[in-house]
Amino acid sequence: MKIIGIIPARFASTRFPGKPLVHLGDKPIIQHVFEKSEKALKWVYVATDDKRIFDAVSEFGGKVVMTSANHQSGTDRCAEALDIIENELSVKFEAVINIQGDEPFIQPEQISRLTELFSDPQSQITTLIRKINTPEDIFDPNKPKVVIDNNNFALLFSRSPIPFLRGIPKENWPGEFVFFKHIGIYGYKADVLRQLTHLPPSLTEIAESLEQLRWLSNGYRIKTALTDHESIGIDTPEDLQKALKLL
Repeated sequence: MKIIGIIPARFASTRFPGKPLVHLGDKPIIQHVFEKSEKALKWVYVATDDKRIFDAVSEFGGKVVMTSANHQSGTDRCAEALDIIENELSVKFEAVINIQGDEPFIQPEQISRLTELFSDPQSQITTLIRKINTPEDIFDPNKPKVVIDNNNFALLFSRSPIPFLRGIPKENWPGEFVFFKHIGIYGYKADVLRQLTHLPPSLTEIAESLEQLRWLSNGYRIKTALTDHESIGIDTPEDLQKALKLL
C-alpha cells in the first residue's frame, strides 16, 4: 500500500502566529515534525499556504507544496495537497496520514500504528487513543474523549466525559472504567479523504467543535489504536516554554 504523510502548516494561528517556524532547540517546530515523520513513511510533504513556511521547509531539505489560503481545516488542505503531489509524481496513493504540524514530539511508531490499521479492510479513517488516568483529564473539555466498540472502532467523541458513570463519585471514575483520550492524528483512505471535503458540518460537530463527528454522522468508520505516548501540541507561547523543558 502506498501511503503518504502530509503535514498541514499555516502561519496565521490565532493564539500563536508563525508557530511552525518558531525554533524548538536548534530547529523550527515544522522541521522536528517532518524529520520524525520521515522515519515512519517513505513519502512526507508539508502543505502550506505561506511562502515563509514554504521557503523554510525547502531550506532544510524537506518536500513542500503550496495550497489555497481558503481551507477551513487541515483535512481540506491535505486533500488539495494530495492532488498536487500525485500530479507532480505521477503516483496514486492509497492512504494519507494527516500529521499535525505543531506536534514536534510525535513518535514514528505512532504514525506506523496508523498505517497498520489499514490492514483491516473496514478501516476508512484511522486515529490514536490513549488511556486516561486522572479525573482532571476526564473532565477537561480541551481533551476530547472517545468511546470505542469491541472492534476498536470509534462510537462517539466528546469534550464531555463519556460514558457517564451513574452513582459513582467523579473522583473514583478512573478506577471504575477505562476512559480514552483522543490523539488528533488521522489516517484516511485516499478516496475517503476526498469524499470528506464535500460533507457539510453536522449538528454534533458544530456543538462540540470536533471535525471527526461530521465523519461519524455520515457513517464513516474510524478505527482506533492505543498509544502510550502523550500528545504534546504547541498552541501557545506558554506551550513552547513547556516543550523546551522536554528537549
